[in-house]
Amino acid sequence: MNARSQTFELSLIGNQTYDAVSSIFHTILLHRTLGKFNNYEGTNKYKMGSIGYMDVTCDFIDLHYVCCSSSALCSLVNGEILKFSNAIHESENHGYNTGQISLEFFERRPQKWPLYSDCVPWEIWTVRLDLVSVTLNNLSDYPRKLGQVIGDKIIHITDIMNRHENYIPVVSNHTDLEYVFNTSLPDVQPYLFKLDYSINGPSSAVSMGSTVRKLLRETFSF
Repeated sequence: MNARSQTFELSLIGNQTYDAVSSIFHTILLHRTLGKFNNYEGTNKYKMGSIGYMDVTCDFIDLHYVCCSSSALCSLVNGEILKFSNAIHESENHGYNTGQISLEFFERRPQKWPLYSDCVPWEIWTVRLDLVSVTLNNLSDYPRKLGQVIGDKIIHITDIMNRHENYIPVVSNHTDLEYVFNTSLPDVQPYLFKLDYSINGPSSAVSMGSTVRKLLRETFSF
């Protein structure tokens, strides 16, 4: 199965990295998270819990966006976005001003023991960033312009999510939940996902342990 992929390219100031990535990834996760499933014991019937929402105001971009109010999900995602933001900031000191971070959704395909489950991606969202320098004359207007750009991308994300022909993995019974969803969170159930990032672009020749790092492993443990 070929995974759907979507890439957004942004030019921004270094301190806008966290806001930009957070607004895009949390918008995506808003559409890829369900309420917690509660199974009726002894049956395949279940009740789905509710999801809370909250409005977020960006610090360095003129933009508001909506995300799930799950503190566990926000902590999981925001912590990793912050690591990427700090890494790309640090890379500026070494002459690198580009990078990318990807949000990948996948499902697990069970294998016969003793093999691990096979992880198959079905949707990948990538944000590519180019850090730029802005003159003082243009600095005050840059948050507004970037907010408009990202606002258009959020609308585009919503449009993609509403396309019914898009593949989304399904669960046939309660025992299969862990193959499709992250069931470790206490209040919500997002589709299984992971985040990866690279600094100085995906095609640059880099050495392990320097500018390329894998920051978020699978959101479950085998």
